[in-house]
Amino acid sequence: MNSKNKKNLALQEKQKQNSIRNKFMANGVTLVAPDTIFLSANTKIGKNVVINPYVVIGSNVKIGNNVEILSFTHIESAKIENNVKVGPFSRIRPGTVLSKGSRVGNFVEIKNSKVGAETKINHLSYVGDAIIGKSANIGAGTITCNYDGKRKYRTKIHNEAFIGSNSSLVAPVTIGKQSVVGAGSVITKNVRKRSLALTRAKQIEKKNYKKN
Repeated sequence: MNSKNKKNLALQEKQKQNSIRNKFMANGVTLVAPDTIFLSANTKIGKNVVINPYVVIGSNVKIGNNVEILSFTHIESAKIENNVKVGPFSRIRPGTVLSKGSRVGNFVEIKNSKVGAETKINHLSYVGDAIIGKSANIGAGTITCNYDGKRKYRTKIHNEAFIGSNSSLVAPVTIGKQSVVGAGSVITKNVRKRSLALTRAKQIEKKNYKKN
């Protein structure tokens, strides 16, 4: 492709994006720094939605009412229900549903998962092929280990479960309702409801330790 054709394509895309942005702003969507926000022709956005700078929304995204998308977030083929807050620096991949009132924070990636109402995944986590119930808390650094090199498996986290920071949930695995996974655990077996699951080695301390 020569430089002239590249310039023409860039101009066409710019005009297309301006048209999409203007349509949404005319319908009441707040685009902060609109020139930095990229939308798709089939994007659907509800009422009282704020999209902050440097957000990319790919195809087949549906956003409900009273939603805020924070900067440097990428969303594609996902559904975001009412009263949800996403970002900054979040990646919402295909097949994801963020239910009403849920919160997805900075450096969180979600793929092919349903996040229940009022559930929080605030920091530095990967959630793939999972079903998470209502009012759960997913601690910083949590990973759903969904792929064994050949197949992908599901993780189920029931209502009001609390997953401690830096935990790995090795699928297929189910975390019961109102159960707690202690920080730093690697969970390979199902956890029953209202239980505490821990997998930690004993801490060892060597007094008066000197390096060689």
